[in-house]
Amino acid sequence: MIELIAAGAAAVVAAPPAGLFGYRQLKRTKNARALRIQTPNGIDEAGFVRIGGLDQWVSIRGEDLRNPVILEVLGGPGASNLIFIPRTREWEKHFTIVRWDMRGAGKTFAHGGPDGQGDMSMDRLYRDALEVADHVRARLAVDRLLLVANSFGTNLGLRLARNHPERFSAYVGTDQNINDGGRERSAYYALLERLEQKGKKKLLEEARGWGEDKSRWTPKQWSEYAKLCVTSDPLTYDTMKIVVIRSLWFTPLFDLRGLKKYLAAMNFSERIAPQAVGIDERAEGTSFGIPVFLFQGEHDALTPPLPVKRFYDLVDAPVKDFALIEGCSHFASFRNPDRFLELMISKVRPVLAADTTPRVTVAE
Repeated sequence: MIELIAAGAAAVVAAPPAGLFGYRQLKRTKNARALRIQTPNGIDEAGFVRIGGLDQWVSIRGEDLRNPVILEVLGGPGASNLIFIPRTREWEKHFTIVRWDMRGAGKTFAHGGPDGQGDMSMDRLYRDALEVADHVRARLAVDRLLLVANSFGTNLGLRLARNHPERFSAYVGTDQNINDGGRERSAYYALLERLEQKGKKKLLEEARGWGEDKSRWTPKQWSEYAKLCVTSDPLTYDTMKIVVIRSLWFTPLFDLRGLKKYLAAMNFSERIAPQAVGIDERAEGTSFGIPVFLFQGEHDALTPPLPVKRFYDLVDAPVKDFALIEGCSHFASFRNPDRFLELMISKVRPVLAADTTPRVTVAE
């Protein structure tokens, strides 16, 4: 997918320059103003925290520290969610949101470079996530966090939620991955069908040549697969252009040099994607000690809702709920952030344990 995002960004840069960068600066300035948190009990802090032996970027934002605290686990791999803050600004009125650029992503990658990311493994990311959770719990004086994961991050999210009810009050997965130990292939079959219907014989032959077993794919094949899934599905492709690329171009949190490093981070982190395929969610367990919510794009071409619903039906949890985000494919929570927030307020907040409420003042 890195090639697709890079191509989109390059197309913008290559456009006629008259007024382009001026318009970009106006939008970035407007977004920066919208991001200001000026409420008396709000918080807006960001910086590097020593996690897993590395300096990793952690942002904490919200308008009222009495709100539940979300730990957000990003997708990609390597795609910082910081670019989406202008789209999800309304969420910060109802939740305090911790956005963590894990090793290999965003500002953490830019800070350490490709040689400074250490062990790029699912196990290391999992342990990093626990360290981040403990840092935030101490920083904000809360017992447990609301865990929200999207796309690639959901591979970590289910494991964290299943194994650590002492740290997390509930789990929300969106763009949820279900791998079934490599047996879940519906998105791959759907891709082959789209390519055949469109008469893309060369691409179809290439995709068939990878084989059904995704665990045997190279990172390059994974990248090509993601690119084809996006470009062959009109709704996903439209979302990539109007949500992802526009968020990249108009973010006030990355300058042009930062955007280049953002894309380099995604390219670097592709190596970890095949490691997630072998995860068998059913074998690891369908019993959870905390509430579980799965909110999936109705037409998701990358992580289809049907396998997610099948997994959901097996889940045993104190409370569980499943909902479709209508008219959306992948990136559903960012394509329709208002609908996602509505689900969070109507379904998730009412069941959060009382001990997720932070203290009114920030710890010194």
